[in-house]
Amino acid sequence: MVPIKQRKKLTRGCVSGLFSLFTLTSLLQGQTPTPDLTFNQDIRPILTDLCIQCHGPDSVQRKASLRLDTEAGLFSDRGDYRIVVPGNLEESELFQRLISPDEDQRMPPESSGLKISPEQIHLIQKWIEQGAPWQQHWSFIPPKRAVFPRVRNTNWIRNGIDYFVLKRLETEGLHPANEAARETLIRRVSLDLTGLPPSPEEIDTFLLDNTPDAFEKVVDRLLASPRYGERMAERWMDLARYADTSGYQNDGPRYMWRWRDWVISAYNRNLSFRDFTIEQLAGDMLENPTLDQLIATGFNRNHRGNAEGGIIPEEFAVEYVVDRVETTGTVWLGLTIGCGRCHDHKFDPLSQKDFYQLFAYFNNIPENGRAIKEGNSPPFIKAPTTDQQQILKQLELKQNRAERHFSDLRSQLSHSILQWQADAIPTAIPDGSIADQLIAHYAFDGNLDESKSRTPPGVLQDGDSPFVPGRIKQGLPFNGKHYLGLGDIANFSYFDSFSFSMWVFTEPNQGGTLISRMKDEHHGSGYSVVVENQKIQVNLIQRWLDDAIRVETVAALNPQRWSHIAVTYDGTRTAQGISVYVNGKSQELIFHLDGLNQSFAVDEPVRIGGGGGPEGRFHGRVDDVRIYDKSLTSDEITILSTAESLHEILAIDPGQRSDPQIAKLEHRYLMQFAPESLTASYLTLLKTRKEYRQFYRSIPTVMVMKEQPGIRDTFILDRGQYDKPGTKVTAKIPAVFHPLPKGLPANRLGLAAWLVDAENPLTARVAVNRYWNMYFGNGLVATLEDFGSQGSPPTHPHLLDWLATEFIHSNWNIKELQKLIVMSATYRQSSYANNALRSRDPENLLLARGPRHRMAAAMIRDQALAISGLLVERLGGPSVKPYQPEGLWKEIATDTDYEQDRGDNLYRRSLYTYWKRTVNNPTMTNFDASPRETCTVIQQRTNTPLQALTLMNDITFVEASRMLGERMIKEVSGTSAARLAYGFRLATSRFPEPAEHTLLINSLSTFLNHFQENSEAAEQLINHGDHPRDKTLDKATLAAYASVAGLLLNLDEVITKE
Repeated sequence: MVPIKQRKKLTRGCVSGLFSLFTLTSLLQGQTPTPDLTFNQDIRPILTDLCIQCHGPDSVQRKASLRLDTEAGLFSDRGDYRIVVPGNLEESELFQRLISPDEDQRMPPESSGLKISPEQIHLIQKWIEQGAPWQQHWSFIPPKRAVFPRVRNTNWIRNGIDYFVLKRLETEGLHPANEAARETLIRRVSLDLTGLPPSPEEIDTFLLDNTPDAFEKVVDRLLASPRYGERMAERWMDLARYADTSGYQNDGPRYMWRWRDWVISAYNRNLSFRDFTIEQLAGDMLENPTLDQLIATGFNRNHRGNAEGGIIPEEFAVEYVVDRVETTGTVWLGLTIGCGRCHDHKFDPLSQKDFYQLFAYFNNIPENGRAIKEGNSPPFIKAPTTDQQQILKQLELKQNRAERHFSDLRSQLSHSILQWQADAIPTAIPDGSIADQLIAHYAFDGNLDESKSRTPPGVLQDGDSPFVPGRIKQGLPFNGKHYLGLGDIANFSYFDSFSFSMWVFTEPNQGGTLISRMKDEHHGSGYSVVVENQKIQVNLIQRWLDDAIRVETVAALNPQRWSHIAVTYDGTRTAQGISVYVNGKSQELIFHLDGLNQSFAVDEPVRIGGGGGPEGRFHGRVDDVRIYDKSLTSDEITILSTAESLHEILAIDPGQRSDPQIAKLEHRYLMQFAPESLTASYLTLLKTRKEYRQFYRSIPTVMVMKEQPGIRDTFILDRGQYDKPGTKVTAKIPAVFHPLPKGLPANRLGLAAWLVDAENPLTARVAVNRYWNMYFGNGLVATLEDFGSQGSPPTHPHLLDWLATEFIHSNWNIKELQKLIVMSATYRQSSYANNALRSRDPENLLLARGPRHRMAAAMIRDQALAISGLLVERLGGPSVKPYQPEGLWKEIATDTDYEQDRGDNLYRRSLYTYWKRTVNNPTMTNFDASPRETCTVIQQRTNTPLQALTLMNDITFVEASRMLGERMIKEVSGTSAARLAYGFRLATSRFPEPAEHTLLINSLSTFLNHFQENSEAAEQLINHGDHPRDKTLDKATLAAYASVAGLLLNLDEVITKE
C-alpha cells in the first residue's frame, strides 16, 4: 500500500461512488434511526479487525506512518487532508477510503484478504455524523462504580448483581428463569465452593430449614470449610503452572508442594487478594518477611526448568524471566503481554520497550538457566510445615536443655580429668577418635587392613610400597605410579552426605589424587580429592565441563610437612555444600563450577593415591584415612586433626595443651572414662545435636524468589533472542498505564503494589471475571486471558465494573466476593432452557438461566471418591501417586518408574496428585486437565468417547463403583428399591423420578441374574482396586450393585454441575 500522503486526494464527487458501489440508498431505506454509538462497542472492533494490523502499535508493520489505534492518529491532520473530521463525512479521509470506487484507493486493500461490510460502513458513517466521540479502550479506563439501573421486576432482585443482569434481560425482552430446586442449588453451590457434593445429611438440613437465611447459612458453612481452600487452590495451580516436575525433556522431580499448601491456607485464611498478590510476587522484599511470605514467592518459580545437557544457560535464563512476565501479565492484567517480546504489540498499546521494562522487574534473581535435574534449583529455602516447626522447636529446646545441663557439669570436667590422669596409665589408654557413622578406616600401621567394618584389605596396584613413618605411627608412601584399591565401598551420590579425613605429606611441585571413586581417566566422572599446585581440589563430576561441582582452596598447603585434610559434603548438590579443612581450619574456596545436575556415582573402586588416569597418581605420603557417611561437624574435625595420641596429650602439662588437644582429650575421656553422670550428659548432648541435624535435613525445601546483590542490566532483545541485546532499559510500568504511585520502589515490590492499586484499570476486573467464570462457565469477558483489543468485549460492562469496584472497596476480600456472586438471584436460577432460549443464547451469555456445564477433571474424580466413601480428607502434604497405567513414564529421560502409592494416598483429593508435565495423569487428561506447561487460564471442556470409557473402565471409577455399591447395601437396611434410591441420591443429590427408579430396579435385576450365573465375572469386578472389599457380602449381589453404581457415575447429570 502506498502511503496516504503520496496518493491523490479523493474528490468530493467520490461520495456518489458509494451509491453505485454499495447501493447505500437501498441499504439505509427502512432502517430505524441509529441510537448514539459508542466508540468502544461499535467502532473500535471494526478498526481492530480490519485496520490495526497495518495502522496500529507495531511500528515495523505500520503503513503510511498512520495509527488508527490512538486518538491522535485517528484525528490527525495530514496536511492536505484529515483522517476523521467529526461531523463531516466528506472531509474524513477514513470514510472516503472505505467507499472509494477505485480499488487502488479503497481500504482495506483487496490484497489483505479483509473486507468491510455495508453495515460496518454504515456504523462508521453514523459515528462520524454523531461527532465521532473517541474513547480509550475500555479495559485501560479505571472502572467506575456504576449506578444500579432501573428495572421493572424489582421483586427478583437479591443483590446488586441482579440489577445489571435483569436490566439486560428486560432490554432483550427476556425473563430470568425460576429459582433452581433446593437439591440442585445446594449441590451447585457445594461443588462451586468446595469442589465436592453435599452429603444427604447436609441436603436434609437445608431442605428442612425454612428460615429466610437458609441458603446463606449453607454458603457461610461452605466458605468456612477447609475444602474451600482446596477448591480455590486447584484452579490457582493452573494459573501458576504448578507441577511436581520441571518439564522439558528430562522432566525430573521438583518439590513445590509447600507453595501449594500456602495457597490452600491463604484461601482458607481469607488473605486479601491484595496481600495474596504482593506476597506471591514480592513476599521476599517485604520488611522482615515471614516464612509463609517467602514460600508464597514460589508462584514465579513454578515455571518449567530445563536441565538438559548441552543447553545454553543464558538462553533459558531469559526464557524463565519471559515466562514470569507473561504469566504476571495474564493473571493480573489479562493481557497478551508476551506479544511484545519480539516486536511492538500488533493490537494493544504495548511496545517492545514496555515488555523489557517489565522484564527488568523479574531479571534480578540469582538463578542458573540450567535447572537442577532432580530436585529444586537455587534459590530455595527450607520450608518446614507447621507440625515440623513444632518438632524443630521441641528438638531445639531439647538440645538447649542438654547444652545447659552439660555446661552446668562442665566445671567438674577439668578437675575430674586431672584426678583421672593422675591415676591413669598412659600406655594402657586406647586412642579413640570420631567413630559415629565411620564406614571405613585405614591406619596403615604396618598393614593395609580396614579396621572399622572388616572389609577386605586394600590392594596396591601397579607397584609395591613399604610402610614409612607416618603422622600417626606409620603411613603409606606413593611415588606417582601406584595406588591403593579399596574395592566397592563409599559409593556416594549427589544426595548423600559424606566426609573424608586423612593426613597428607606433600612434596614440592608434586601432587595428585588423594582419594577418589571415579573413572580412571583424565576428568573422569565420579568424585575425587586432589592436590594440585599444593591446593586442595574437590571434584564431584558427571561431566567435567558442564555437569559438576569443582572447588579449590585459596590457600596452598605447606610442602614437606604433614597436614590434616578433611572434606565434607552435605548432599545439597551445590558448591556451598562442600567444606574443606586444613589442620582443623575451614578454608576459603574458589568455585570453578557449580552445576552438578546428575548423580556422579560410578561402578569403580575407591582408590587412595589414584584416579584420573596414570597422570593423576599421587606423589607423597598418606596416613590415617577415614571415610564417613555423614557431613562431619567442625568440632569433630578439630578432634580428627589432632595427631597426638591420648598418652602423648596426657604427658603435656595441662597448661601447655592446645585447644584441639584439650578437645580430643575431653571427648575421649567423656566417652569412656568419665563418671557416669558426665558421660550420660555428654552422650545426651551429642544425641540431641544429631537428632536436630537429621530432622532438619529431612525438612522439605521450596524454590523462592530472591534478589541478587546489585541490579542486573536489562536490554531490549532483538527479535527476543537472548544473545542480541539492544538498548538498555530499566524497570518501568508500560506508558499506557498510570505510573507507580509516589513512594513505591521501582522493583518487584513496587510492581506488585501497583497491580493492586485502586487506579489500576485491569487487576480487579480480571480477578472478578475469573471468579465469575468459575461459577457460570463463562466470564463476563469471554476471553479471560485477553482484555485487550483482540479480546471479547464484556457482555455486561457495568456489572463487571460494579463487581470490580465492590472488590476493591471490600479491601479485596475474596470470600466476600464469592458470597456476593453465589447469593445473587442470577446464580440461583434454574439451568433449564427451552429450545427457543437455547437457540437464541446457546452459551448463556445473557444469563437468562443458571449455569450448567460439565465438571472439571479434578471435580469429577473427587466427587466419585466422595460419594463412594473412599475420599481421604487431609489438608496439604507431599503430592501423591494414585492409580495410573503401568509403563507411561518409561520413555521419559528422568524418573521413569512410577511408584504407585498405597493406602490413604490413593484416595486423596486430585489437587494433591503428582503432576508430571510431560506425562499427565491420563484420567485427568481425558477430562481436559491442564498440562501446566505454561499459565492456563481457561479450562477446556471437550466431549469425547474416551471420557465415557474412563468412567466405565478406569480403576479409580470401577473401585469407586464397588464401594458405592457397598454403601447402598450396608447403609440402607430396606428393600433394593430403597438402596437404589439412596445411591441415586448420593450421586445426584436428589431422589429418582419414578421412571428413573424403575430403570434402576430393572438394571439391578439384570445385573444380578448375570452375576449369579457368572461368578468369575462377579469376582473379577469386585476385586478391582486396593481397597479391601467386605467379604461378608454376597459376591453376585455386590457386583450387581457395583454395576448400577457404575451407571450412576457415568450419568451426564452426575458429571455435570447444573
